[in-house]
Amino acid sequence: MSGKNQSTAEHSLGPVLVAVDGSANSYQAAAWAAAEATLHHLPLHILTSGAIQSGFGPGMSLGEADLEWLRVDAERVVGEAERVARAAVPDEDLTITTEVSFELAAPLLIQRSISARMLVVGSRGLGAFQRGLLGSVSRAAAQHAHCPVAVIHGIAALDPVSAGQPVLVGVDCSSNSVPAIELAFDEASRRKVELVAVHAFSDASELDLPAFGWEMGRQSAEADLAEALAGYAEQYPDVAVRRIVVANRPVRTLLDESASAQLLVVGSHGRGGFSSMLLGSTSNALLHSVEIPTIVVRTER
Repeated sequence: MSGKNQSTAEHSLGPVLVAVDGSANSYQAAAWAAAEATLHHLPLHILTSGAIQSGFGPGMSLGEADLEWLRVDAERVVGEAERVARAAVPDEDLTITTEVSFELAAPLLIQRSISARMLVVGSRGLGAFQRGLLGSVSRAAAQHAHCPVAVIHGIAALDPVSAGQPVLVGVDCSSNSVPAIELAFDEASRRKVELVAVHAFSDASELDLPAFGWEMGRQSAEADLAEALAGYAEQYPDVAVRRIVVANRPVRTLLDESASAQLLVVGSHGRGGFSSMLLGSTSNALLHSVEIPTIVVRTER
């Protein structure tokens, strides 16, 4: 594929790993993960946890019958997730493996993310991953995973209309957004769609800035964004890029633009308006408000 990047966007040749818990949201995550694995020509690994999410660990207060029920139910969950994944993509060559673990979900996924190309989770669950809110697991994964984390919301956005919409990336113009930019270009290239790059240079709205302040800020921000995107046109000549520079809160702008995008890509932390994007209240607002799949790309330290 022309413009294929071998850096952060392909930082691992491991599988696409998806966590499922039996909820409809987690099956949407399995469908999206199958499509992502197909795009990258990688295997898909489906994982669920049968562990009781408490401080006592699995099985401490359960009898053999209860443990066997948990195992059977977990096998049912991964079996249904595999069926959903197969139905989502026509690629018969997609390799799918399934696994039932009795380790606690959040630390299990963080550990497994070391060898995964991408970790895919639902934004909310039954909760049965196991029987605890999957949303808390997705937040822990987004903050601590070693690979990019895709958080799938209500729908997987795999329909023909969504498939033609652009990939959206938040750019703060610091080195921290480089991995997100690289991955966003790669995803747009594979999907054969436009890339929309958003840079918010002020938390104040345009109406709150004096005219000279807005103009000076805009010119500087446009130059910064151009520099941040420099070089990718040669790597990805097939990707058209639309740049958006605004004086507005970055989360609000990304929320607005996400209404006409199929995928949002953001860094795990950054500078200025993105400084707490995926670490505090701003990140919670983004992950809970955006309807489209969102990929969080952590900066390697």
